[in-house]
Amino acid sequence: MPFLSLSFYNFRNLKNDTIDLLSKEVYFVGKNGQGKSNILESLYYCSYGNSFRTHTDTDIIRTGEKNFSVKSFYQEESGASRSVNIFYEDGKKRIEKNGKVVKDRKDLINTMPCILFCHDDLEFVTGEPERRRFFLDQSLSMYDVLYIDVIRRYKQTLKNRNILLKEKKTEMLDIYDVQLVNNGIEIQRKRKITVFKFNDIFTKIYEDVTGINGVTIVYEPSWKLSPEDKDTKKFDENYILNILRSKREQDLIMGTSLSGPHRDRIRFIKDGKPFVPVASMGQRRLIALLMRVSQAVYFSQITGKKPVLLMDDVMLELDPDKRQKLTSMLPDYDQLFCTFLPGEPYERYRHSTTKVFTIEKGEWHE
Repeated sequence: MPFLSLSFYNFRNLKNDTIDLLSKEVYFVGKNGQGKSNILESLYYCSYGNSFRTHTDTDIIRTGEKNFSVKSFYQEESGASRSVNIFYEDGKKRIEKNGKVVKDRKDLINTMPCILFCHDDLEFVTGEPERRRFFLDQSLSMYDVLYIDVIRRYKQTLKNRNILLKEKKTEMLDIYDVQLVNNGIEIQRKRKITVFKFNDIFTKIYEDVTGINGVTIVYEPSWKLSPEDKDTKKFDENYILNILRSKREQDLIMGTSLSGPHRDRIRFIKDGKPFVPVASMGQRRLIALLMRVSQAVYFSQITGKKPVLLMDDVMLELDPDKRQKLTSMLPDYDQLFCTFLPGEPYERYRHSTTKVFTIEKGEWHE
């Protein structure tokens, strides 16, 4: 479901105008700070109702202004033109899909599924465990709306339980423990299945690009399987509930829940040992990049749909051979948006129908 056009009003430094995006590949070329990434941000914003660069919508408003909007038209598989418009006015955000107000951002899922490649993806490799959990949950949330509900219920229960722990109130903990386990088990089950399928993609891609074999992703759930469930790969509720209750005294001392999916670990392993600590910076960056490629392939395999790919200066640090291998491994996409600095050999990747825009001071020229 490709984008047809975008219209901006006070969206960062972009001029208040409409840009025509009707092409399978669209390149934005310009120096740093001119607005290339702002356009990719607006595409992502229309796809998911939030930004990948900030959690605060006011950061998006052009300096000196109070409101902003971004309007998008996209094409459905039937060929019909549809719209997603987002308005930020008087401190409130309003999302409209085909003229109707969207009350929950999850209703945008699968409208225009975008996969973003950017420098911050390195955090999925070298950052805190929370970032790797986020990547895994994002991969699931792109197609599984029910998973979004489970994650929300778990986080709300966890928040309530932590409040009781901090206040040393135990009378409601049994109830919250049951709710936490019920939702937590579902999260762990889906994460486990996803990592298993993801490895089939990632390990092969990483070897094809680097020549290094056997690099795998290992999921280490905070709540371990009960011994009798190891073969069936099921999670026993009573067994895990007992684990949680056995840790309650420690939870009360610390004032927080010390076990659960919010403490899960995801590691990169080779030959039974952690790979990231011995990997070079180039190898780490490549892992992050190929994680995104794997995410795109995984999404296509699971849904049978083509994603929209947003690539923000991510090929700059790759040598020509790895760039060629990377582009050949991308799944078929509905649309590809790439940003390049002047002087980069983007001509090697363009097709006869590729749109190329020069971006300067928030304005674009084809």
